[in-house]
Order: sequence, then C-alpha cells, then structure tokens
Amino acid sequence: QVHLVESGGGLVRPGGSLRLSCAPSGRIMSIATMNWYRQAPGKERELVAGINSDGSTNYADSVKGRFTVSRDNAKNTVYLQMNSLKPEDTAVYYCNTNRMYYYGGTCVDCWGQGTQVTVSS
Repeated sequence: QVHLVESGGGLVRPGGSLRLSCAPSGRIMSIATMNWYRQAPGKERELVAGINSDGSTNYADSVKGRFTVSRDNAKNTVYLQMNSLKPEDTAVYYCNTNRMYYYGGTCVDCWGQGTQVTVSS
C-alpha cells in the first residue's frame, strides 16, 4: 500500500524559513488535491494550505503572505515554503490528499505521518 511521506521539519528561530515536502512512498498513477494541515498541542487540526491539480491554491488567513504551497506533478510532490515563521506556527504538519490512485488500489483521504515544526529562539 502506498502512503504519503513528509520531510523537512525541524527547529527554526522566529523569522526563519523552512520548506516541507510530501511525496508518495511508491509509484502512483495520479493524485488529486493536496493539502497541508497542522496540529499544535491542545488544539484541533487545521487546514494550512491546499493546491489543486490545476495549480489553484488556498490558504488559511494566518499564513497568507508567509507560506507558499506548490506542487511538482511530474514527481507527485507537494511543497510548503514557510517564511517569516512565528512561534505560533509550531505544530506537527501533515500532508493530505482526498484521493490517490496507485497500482492496485486507491487511497481515499490519505494522510502522512506528520513532521514537527518548532519555532523558538
């Protein structure tokens, strides 16, 4: 079974930048809308950004102007460039897609394992 794998998290100072990546763990046929969610301790998971297969995007108000979501359709990879990071951006960041078709099956509402982002001085 193919799943999503995130990478790129870590510790960064306020005002710094990080770039997250998310890609399938194996060969797939296609992948639909790809999203980034985050969940901070004691808080509900929230949508950070999303990008459709046509490249259209949407962002949470809290990250507009600081975060940029992009995708490489040839690699079936989605990225989240995070600039001007704030302590309140600290959370586990998850990659998600509503549908991923791979050889032998379909994953509906797929999630990665998450990657920790910590913004602290």
